[in-house]
Amino acid sequence: MGIQRIIQTRYAVKHFNPDKKIPADVFAQIQAALRLSPSSFNMQPWHFVNADDAAGKARVAKATAGRFSVNAERVTNASHVVVFAAFAHAAEAHLHAVLAQEEQDGRFRRPESKQARDNSRRSFLNWRRDTLQDETAWLAKQVYLNMGFTLMAAAVLGVDALPMEMDTAVLDQEFGFPEQGYAAVAAIAFGYRAADDFNAALPKSRFGADAVFTRA
Repeated sequence: MGIQRIIQTRYAVKHFNPDKKIPADVFAQIQAALRLSPSSFNMQPWHFVNADDAAGKARVAKATAGRFSVNAERVTNASHVVVFAAFAHAAEAHLHAVLAQEEQDGRFRRPESKQARDNSRRSFLNWRRDTLQDETAWLAKQVYLNMGFTLMAAAVLGVDALPMEMDTAVLDQEFGFPEQGYAAVAAIAFGYRAADDFNAALPKSRFGADAVFTRA
């Protein structure tokens, strides 16, 4: 199936089939997308909590009270739910870890390349932190990049998905994110649509090309 066909037919699933699980080898590919997603300056400022059984999904579902209650059933009926968290602050330890991993993976052919990479990443981070003063929001944006990348990967694999807003304060408390330097951002439910999913029968609605593209 071509990319255009995939993006035309994928949609946000509203009702999952609770009896259909994602095979382990297929979800492993979704996890690969989570891990290999692009991020600005390769910052990778994220952490993921995977829930694939009733107990784990019940923990995530605690964040679906009140205005988020529509997502409660979607969490419990999905095959897997992934909670996305971002660093609230890019600590020195993380910057060192990213650089060390890049070196281990052979990203630097010369010592000066390693130093230049570290300098450029720190320079941009300091600009966000000190000048724009939006470091936390900028790091969260990297997680949204990851979510889009992973949604596309799921669609290619034939897995249905639904990105969800939740009570992030509840997720932070439930999974101890602040103590680890993270803050919850959102979640994605993965699985397979139920036969009565109303959204499957609705046509996709997007602006036309003329409305969204300008040629420079």
